[in-house]
Amino acid sequence: MRDYKNLNIWDNGIQIVKQVYVLVEKLPLSEKFGLKSQLSRAAVSIPSNIAEGCSRNSDIEFKRFLEIAMGSLFEVETQITICEELNFLILEDTKEIKILLAKEAKMINSLISKN
Repeated sequence: MRDYKNLNIWDNGIQIVKQVYVLVEKLPLSEKFGLKSQLSRAAVSIPSNIAEGCSRNSDIEFKRFLEIAMGSLFEVETQITICEELNFLILEDTKEIKILLAKEAKMINSLISKN
């Protein structure tokens, strides 16, 4: 069993969640049950699946949860793009989260390749 709290990948995932929660506050109130909810849940899923994967006893299962985390990361990227396309967020709002997401994707891919 791995200690997820000592993984940079998990910590970066937590930073993504914090930034997403700041971003969703900029979305219109009409998106409370739409993009706000979906974006928040997808972001939370990233470090959650990393943590859950660490509890598994096999590398195959750990890898599967890393792949799920990557899917959630792609969801967050897509939903941020949608928010930009709908003019709910501007590029300046999303610059920092995109850097964190790219970093996280590289770390997840690297860990998947090792397992």
